[in-house]
Amino acid sequence: MFIPFEEISAGARVWIYQLNRAISQQEKMEMEAVLRAFCNQWQAHGAPLSTSFKLVYDHFLIVAVDEQVASASGCSIDGSVRILKELGAKMDLDFFDRTKVAILVNDKVELYPIAQLKELFIDGTLKPTSVTFNNLVATKKAYIEGWQVTVDQSWLARYLPKGTLA
Repeated sequence: MFIPFEEISAGARVWIYQLNRAISQQEKMEMEAVLRAFCNQWQAHGAPLSTSFKLVYDHFLIVAVDEQVASASGCSIDGSVRILKELGAKMDLDFFDRTKVAILVNDKVELYPIAQLKELFIDGTLKPTSVTFNNLVATKKAYIEGWQVTVDQSWLARYLPKGTLA
């Protein structure tokens, strides 16, 4: 059963998917309709799941399940992945591309190839204070409190030139 993201519990489990490109307003509306229908019928071992989703910056999909109501099982998680693969094929999107890193630049997400990060920090295109995203947060509360982080406080710090961190 779908619940608005603002209303799902802070302890809800989340999965964050970074899209390989920005989506248009039309694509966003189409994706929301498909995801809402999916959430309304999403179950684990026959038990309805209390679910939600949120599209952010036209580059991220946050899916949530309140496991205090019913826990997502391997099969139910596989079902969510299947719907994302179907949406991706239909809309020419990739929800699973891990070769690019998202950085917030002037309130807009820019994607940068991981292989070019060192050069981008050296030439000043990116800075230790640039905002990136921790897509591995596990709960809605962690999403709210720590999804957006500066590069120097993230796993990307390894790409900073020596002597950059204090």
